[in-house]
Amino acid sequence: MSGTTVVHLLRHGEVHNPGGVLYGRLPGFRLSTTGEAMAHAAAEWFAGRDVTHLVSSPLERAQQTARPLAEATGLPVTLDDRLIEAGNAFEGMAVAGGAGVFRATGNWWKLRNPFRPSWGEPYVEIAARMLAAVEAARDAARGHEAVLVSHQLPIWTTRLHLEGRRYVHDPRRRECALASVTSVTYDGDTLRGVGYAEPAGATDPDAVPGA
Repeated sequence: MSGTTVVHLLRHGEVHNPGGVLYGRLPGFRLSTTGEAMAHAAAEWFAGRDVTHLVSSPLERAQQTARPLAEATGLPVTLDDRLIEAGNAFEGMAVAGGAGVFRATGNWWKLRNPFRPSWGEPYVEIAARMLAAVEAARDAARGHEAVLVSHQLPIWTTRLHLEGRRYVHDPRRRECALASVTSVTYDGDTLRGVGYAEPAGATDPDAVPGA
């Protein structure tokens, strides 16, 4: 099938996280006031674009990020478990500072293999489920544009895969700011390119990775 289709991967906005933990898939983590403003900035970025399909991770912060765009477009928000945050053995723990997980020797075994990685959901599995969600959205929005609201590591892993790069990376070097948009363009079923934009501005590189 021919025609240009764009699938945008929108990362959620800033989360209220005073404890500085890696919240992962834990319930109860909502957008902060700043995060809500980021969600509105992202919705404004999409104004005038041909968005016909809107999907979100089931986690609350993602659904909150999708809401302003849903209100602006009148589109329903479909939930897709394939867009959820990556599983992580350090979920609920502080990952920086004096209490960081890397300072506790009991955690070192979980860090033994950065190629899989040994501390969480394998990169290949993240990429597989995300690509399935992206392709489903592409098919649903043929000739138009779709927006999928997800999380930093799943989005970044998808981009690495599409660009033919290695999965292993430094989390501080991910180009996936809060409320950023990674756009995947297809001509029919053929990938034509990956673009990137930051409607809400850059994110501090020292922010909690994978959040």
